[in-house]
Amino acid sequence: MSSGQVRKKSRGESKSIGLKGLAEYLGLAPATVSLVMNGSAVADTISPQTKDLIFEAARKLHYKPNFFARSLRTGRSFTIGVMVPEVSEGYNATVLSGIEDYLLQEGYFYFVASHRFRRDLIDEYPQMFLQRSVDGLILVTTPWRRELPIPVATVSSHDEVKGVTNIVLDHRRAAEVALRHLVELGHRKIAVIKGQDFVPDTEVRWNAVASVARELGVPISPRLTVQIERNSPSPEQGYRVMQELLASRERFTALFAFNDISALGAMRAIDEFGWRVPRDVSVVGFDNIETAAYHIPGLTTVHQPLQKMGRMAAENVLRRLAQPNRERSAIASTIIVEPELIVRGTTAAVPSSRTRKERAVQSS
Repeated sequence: MSSGQVRKKSRGESKSIGLKGLAEYLGLAPATVSLVMNGSAVADTISPQTKDLIFEAARKLHYKPNFFARSLRTGRSFTIGVMVPEVSEGYNATVLSGIEDYLLQEGYFYFVASHRFRRDLIDEYPQMFLQRSVDGLILVTTPWRRELPIPVATVSSHDEVKGVTNIVLDHRRAAEVALRHLVELGHRKIAVIKGQDFVPDTEVRWNAVASVARELGVPISPRLTVQIERNSPSPEQGYRVMQELLASRERFTALFAFNDISALGAMRAIDEFGWRVPRDVSVVGFDNIETAAYHIPGLTTVHQPLQKMGRMAAENVLRRLAQPNRERSAIASTIIVEPELIVRGTTAAVPSSRTRKERAVQSS
């Protein structure tokens, strides 16, 4: 055999094969191979040995599914639209990773659109997704009051819409574990950083914090409450509002921030002011983003299972696609997930009045 013939054979071996060719190679019916390769529920009736043979042959022969044939056969595009405020390190990216993991596992492609909380984009993007024939839509931290002809799931949107499932955190429980931790450490003057008015979680979380604080006997003073206003995921927002609070000279011994990003910015301002965390001020964040554990000291924070919430939203949409005749009234409107307090190095017992006086004398 000549070298040219060898090269020709090698190219032929690397060429991908379709469903029909794979079935012929295995001596199986194309329908059987199709059920296994597409992960059909009916494939559970096929023996594990046969499934293994099919998957092994698919890898060996470089099987490539015919996307267009699959779409024509099922009437789906196998594409999901995802809307987020923005994509950056933190909350949205972590939720998105959970959505991505599940969709990739199930053989779905997805489009992501960032709306920056612009009302016009929130209104326009769903129509653009429909024009691109997406099978379903997932919205993350996005105000949502519309009904669409496709399955829709939201993460932290809080609006009740017929046929839409919203995955939300138990914010009252989150406020309770955080504030109780601070109260048990002796803190009574607790400052709060509120989120932006246009973020869906802001009002729900603030109402929970205010209610739980009153029940614990440590109501939050308006003079110790500051609010982020600008639409930016930067720690600078927490830094600036904390500068304002420190300039007011209102004394506080603990801070509960709207999210970890604002908590990190606030700690920078506290440090520049001459106070130390947690010696002078204890700080609790919210979300438990990846960098929270690597800050020095590590940030005490309320953990949201963000990746799990994203996965749950994707599972919900795909499950509804598999049950197209299900009545919208039978679809769960809300799925509540539980928070967890992660205690690290930014919280400590409130210093005694004597200790504070000694430090004041030393610094004078």
